[in-house]
Amino acid sequence: MNLELLVTLGVFAPLFGAAVVGLSGRRLGDLLSKSITTGLLFFSCAVAWIVFSQWTWSHLEPFTVQIAPFIHVGDFQSNWSIRIDALSAVMLVVVTTVSSLVHLYSWGYMAEDPDKPRFFAYLSLFTFAMLALVTAADFMQLFFGWEGVGLASYLLIGFWYKKATASAAAIKAFVVNRVGDFGFALGIFTVFWMFGTIEFAELFPMIAAREGTGWEFLGHTWSALDLAGVLLFIGAMGKSAQFFLHTWLPDAMEGPTPVSALIHAATMVTAGVYMVCLLSPIYEYAPTASAFIALTGAVTALFAATVGLAQNDIKRVIAYSTCSQLGYMFFAAGVGAYEAAMFHLFTHAFFKALLFLGAGSVIHGMHHEQDMRRMGGLWRLMPISYAVMMIGTIAITGLGIPGIGGFAGFYSKDIVIESAFAAAASNHSPMGLFAFLVGILAAGLTAYYSWRLIFMTFHNRPVWKEEGAHHADDHASAAQLETHSEPLADDHAHDDPQHHGPLKPHESPWVMIVPLLLLSIGAIAAGFLFEPFFTGHHEGEFWRGAIFNGPANQILHDAHGVPAWVVWSPLVLTLIGTFAAFWLYVLKEGMARRMAERGGVVHGFLYNKWYFDEIYDFVFVRGAKAVGDLFWKVGDVRIIDGLGPNGAAWAALKSAARLGKLQSGYVYHYAFVMLLGVAGFLAYAIYAWGA
Repeated sequence: MNLELLVTLGVFAPLFGAAVVGLSGRRLGDLLSKSITTGLLFFSCAVAWIVFSQWTWSHLEPFTVQIAPFIHVGDFQSNWSIRIDALSAVMLVVVTTVSSLVHLYSWGYMAEDPDKPRFFAYLSLFTFAMLALVTAADFMQLFFGWEGVGLASYLLIGFWYKKATASAAAIKAFVVNRVGDFGFALGIFTVFWMFGTIEFAELFPMIAAREGTGWEFLGHTWSALDLAGVLLFIGAMGKSAQFFLHTWLPDAMEGPTPVSALIHAATMVTAGVYMVCLLSPIYEYAPTASAFIALTGAVTALFAATVGLAQNDIKRVIAYSTCSQLGYMFFAAGVGAYEAAMFHLFTHAFFKALLFLGAGSVIHGMHHEQDMRRMGGLWRLMPISYAVMMIGTIAITGLGIPGIGGFAGFYSKDIVIESAFAAAASNHSPMGLFAFLVGILAAGLTAYYSWRLIFMTFHNRPVWKEEGAHHADDHASAAQLETHSEPLADDHAHDDPQHHGPLKPHESPWVMIVPLLLLSIGAIAAGFLFEPFFTGHHEGEFWRGAIFNGPANQILHDAHGVPAWVVWSPLVLTLIGTFAAFWLYVLKEGMARRMAERGGVVHGFLYNKWYFDEIYDFVFVRGAKAVGDLFWKVGDVRIIDGLGPNGAAWAALKSAARLGKLQSGYVYHYAFVMLLGVAGFLAYAIYAWGA
């Protein structure tokens, strides 16, 4: 089959599945609905791997498939197209691999949910929107996919719509992303204003000639490319949950766990990183915008890592680790190491999906318990879940020996950190130095909170044994009520009528285990298998112009020649963080719990996520309400109504009522008034004549 046709079918297959199951799911039934959507996703995944393998080993050339006209208004021309190059080939693999495994995993995780067709239709719609985004040949289609994943994420996060917290989280994600999307739209307008086109193939060759173009505003000349770069990155800040626009991401945990894996690992949150790397021709000539990206990414990496130290919800810890890892990707792109950013995006997809789905397996086995303080001792009862979580943890902490190797995260995280140091050393970049210091510090924090999760969940004393049967029953009932689901068959609530203790944790079914095992392979091998292509000696052959590096950008080359202490520093910090977690949660078990119970300023600050939600609630929610009350109670009621309906109109009404009483209906009253009028007129006339 023609490759162009095959790619087209692969991109649109999830949309077809979403449409069929979304419109006819109840008539098709659960099994057929799941089979259609999952089968089409695995077809798309197979197509993606064919494209990626041909690009990597057969030197496939870039191509664009023109589908149909999209929007043509005057000089604004946009056609629906599918663009295949190194960036889109990587993203096709990332998106379809994780999404297809999430579809399969959901067969087990959502087994007892009554709305499975709707859930699988939403998953497929989400995947299609992301595929449209990563294969876009112009800004208009990119924006379409950008908004499509925003819509689908709203539907998925709020899937259990009768659960108040899920509905609130979906609205929060939608609103926060609209803030970023406003900046993104302004960035697209700026690009069109400067170049008269939004098509990447036409736009990118024109950028170098516009370097230094200024824009007069408020008496100052601003760099137009920097302006466009910052505005476009604001969109990425919202979509990829960067500092200030990050608050929606942890709340997205209210959706089903497969949704968390899909959003955090492969799709929505990585869209911003992909967009920045795609627009490397702009950012290479926009140094201020690039510095802003590096600063934002470094601050996000540090912020999220600190917050992750104090969280107790197993999914929330992993969510903040996503925030932190995205920060790594952005500061790599900000210092000019776009290839390193994409490499970390690629490896992160495997071990982050593994961690989320592994956490889902734990939650499933713990009868929908998510608080790590109520777990412990699970490694014997859930050995496969324990093993895959260990693999994911080793990968995300970047544990490995320089010169020998390690799991996927070791290769990608180290090249990110080394690139930041290279930017500081070669280009004297203060942002590079700051990013390097934050990167190694965050590596230690990542190791601490990641191993803390493992120790609390699998190695500490089994707290769940000490929970009473009434607590287990009440908790299960509450979970069923909140999630709008039928009684959960896997809870085994009536398996043993003589059993009055807490329910025993159990391993997940094989339909959930198989995706975990496949993702484990990626978490182990994706680093050393693909490092030569992304950032190693085959790097130039692999990217083939998909990422643009200016003449002065030698960051990736310089990163391979950094001093030995730079190469070893991430490992040292990782070992320190690991030992600290081991000492507090294994050797001195119970100490961390007592420290947390005592509270304190630092613990409260981290546990409450730097109080961002409280600050935003005070400034934006209550502030907006106060402004609304001011315009309503003062402007509308007191001023407008006071001067209008309640002022002049009221006075006229009262005056008319009083004057109306003069109309008595008696002729002699009117004659008397007329007499008074005549007398008054005569008196005035006599006075006037006398004067």
